[in-house]
Amino acid sequence: MTFATRVAVRAYELDTQGHLNQAVYMQYAEHARWECLRAAGLPGDKLLATGVGPVTLETNLKFRRELRGGDEVDVTCRFVFGDGKTFRIEQEIRRTDGTVAAEITSVCGLLDLTERRLLHSPGDHFASLAERPETLGG
Repeated sequence: MTFATRVAVRAYELDTQGHLNQAVYMQYAEHARWECLRAAGLPGDKLLATGVGPVTLETNLKFRRELRGGDEVDVTCRFVFGDGKTFRIEQEIRRTDGTVAAEITSVCGLLDLTERRLLHSPGDHFASLAERPETLGG
């Protein structure tokens, strides 16, 4: 399952060329990640109450098509878990006509906020806390 949330491109997010400022793509991706966790029944405060927080270790952003003010986009989010301490989050920002405007892939982990170390098996931790873990797409 791939989660998606809709966002409207606002005029104040545009750069001097009249298209979406490059940094805002990252904000849209971050917004979708938190919305995905919330939809899974794991809002930020619930996750932080367990003594862990998500961290991004690496992000790759590929721009495919420009976005302009008034465009509506669907921002997807899919968590991909494997072995070890890290996982990937794969995302796309798509216009409502299906045109891919950007692809974002991040390597993330769950940080133990006391020990300041990444947890082993973050997918298991998410699954144990989430009310709807299938929403994460792992």
